Amino acid sequence: MRMQEKTMVADTLAGINGELGRYGAIIAQTENKELKQTLKQFRTACEQSQEELYQIAREKSYYVPAAKASEEAVAHVKSLFSTSSL
Repeated sequence: MRMQEKTMVADTLAGINGELGRYGAIIAQTENKELKQTLKQFRTACEQSQEELYQIAREKSYYVPAAKASEEAVAHVKSLFSTSSL
């Protein structure tokens, strides 16, 4: 059975998104400044790949983003973060 292009793009995006999460976790736990900088460079390259693949998926209608949030919804979320004490 041949895998369809749309499925391959979706699987690749899911994999890249997972890698981005792992880079974030590893960077936060790394004390070595050189290693941390190298990992940040890898993460940046990974983000660029993700963005390129995302654009291809949008162009081919493999991915349709959710509707944009209303101004009220955005303001509400911003207020939640600005008033919480972390």
